[in-house]
Amino acid sequence: MSVATSASKPATSNGNGSPAKAPQINMDKLHAFMGRMLNDLGAAATGSLVILGDRLGLYEALWKHGPCTSVEFASATGLHERHLREWLCAQAAAQYIEYDAGNETFALTPEQAAVFADPNSPAAMVGGFYTIGSAYLDEPKIAESFRTGKGVPWGDHHACLFCGTERFFRPGYEANLVSNWLPALEGVVDKLKNGARVADVGCGHGISTFIMAKAFPNSEFVGFDLHPESIEASNKHAAEHGLKNLRFEIATAQDFPGVGFDLVAIFDALHDMGDPVGACKHIRKALAADGTLMVVEPRAGDTLTENINPVGRVYYAASTMICTPGAISQRGGMALGAQAGDKRLTEVMNTGGFSKVRRATDTPFNVVLEARA
Repeated sequence: MSVATSASKPATSNGNGSPAKAPQINMDKLHAFMGRMLNDLGAAATGSLVILGDRLGLYEALWKHGPCTSVEFASATGLHERHLREWLCAQAAAQYIEYDAGNETFALTPEQAAVFADPNSPAAMVGGFYTIGSAYLDEPKIAESFRTGKGVPWGDHHACLFCGTERFFRPGYEANLVSNWLPALEGVVDKLKNGARVADVGCGHGISTFIMAKAFPNSEFVGFDLHPESIEASNKHAAEHGLKNLRFEIATAQDFPGVGFDLVAIFDALHDMGDPVGACKHIRKALAADGTLMVVEPRAGDTLTENINPVGRVYYAASTMICTPGAISQRGGMALGAQAGDKRLTEVMNTGGFSKVRRATDTPFNVVLEARA
């Protein structure tokens, strides 16, 4: 990409009202930056096509039918060929699928299928596009919150945020929760096998609660969330799966009922709470004397410099549009943000009554903190 060398310069002043010499633009740097912006614009535009392809089952169908032309793909899916051809071309241009120019066929590699076509793959990422889609739809609400400082409650977002969040986090939870995260906690797995009482606070659609309840049938699980629609969906899923050792209730992290819990877990939700210190204080009272608080949070360093990377980019964006406005809307409104870092999170838990906090384990996307009194 190139631009004319006569690109306009930003207006400046020398402080007394007269024009100052405009800073000289480095054209090589400008071209490089515009190239990056073009790449980002293409990614943003392609996101809607990922959601479209997922809704219509196109990735799964392409993986099932193997290399095929757009005509063959239309026959296999029963969808309009001209629409499909343009979608396939866009996906090939994004390098989300493969194109064989000699045969004019489209296909998914096993790696691409793991991301787009298999909802049970640890690498599945389609849910994230639904989450980002909600951010575009809700932008006017966020803009108003910037003006008023009132925040935007979780339940006021577009509905695709709720299922998108579940789908985005589920692959990581299923790949790590039972096999890696819980075993990293001191003595917790033995308690769960023998029969423990567990609270999942800020459970959303309850995928983390479901995973634990299935793995440890001798234990009792209850999920709490302040969003009524999420609790309704969770209880419906529990009934459909016939799981008798879990239930879901509407409650906040600062007032959920019950005491004597052996484990309280918070999955990617502590930073969303307006009063995370108050939540920790309440959890401390609700835990048994030898109970454990497990906090799973987005992986982050303690400084902005450490978080200027692809993971930080995703989480800061989501935090700006979802997490921070949500926390601001609640009582307290501390608004930790999705990139709080271990140091800040530990300070919150220490203030909330937990003297022993350590990083138990981590993944490229999450940290797992263990807290005890």
